[in-house]
Amino acid sequence: MRGREMPGTQWQKSSFSGVEGPNCVELASVEGHLLLRESDDPDTVIATTPARLNALVRWQKSQRRSPKVREPARHR
Repeated sequence: MRGREMPGTQWQKSSFSGVEGPNCVELASVEGHLLLRESDDPDTVIATTPARLNALVRWQKSQRRSPKVREPARHR
């Protein structure tokens, strides 16, 4: 799916992206799907559902709360 081939799509920049700069995550909602893209690469678009995006965000947040498990050092 190409971002520039979607006329009329209303993209919203993430509030975590800041005010300026090309490194922004943008979202749009089209026919029950969420579209995601980076503002510095607007032609690449990822389509997902709200439930799947919610699951990804919950999983990512759970990874921040969990202590990092370190692999035991290997001796050579």
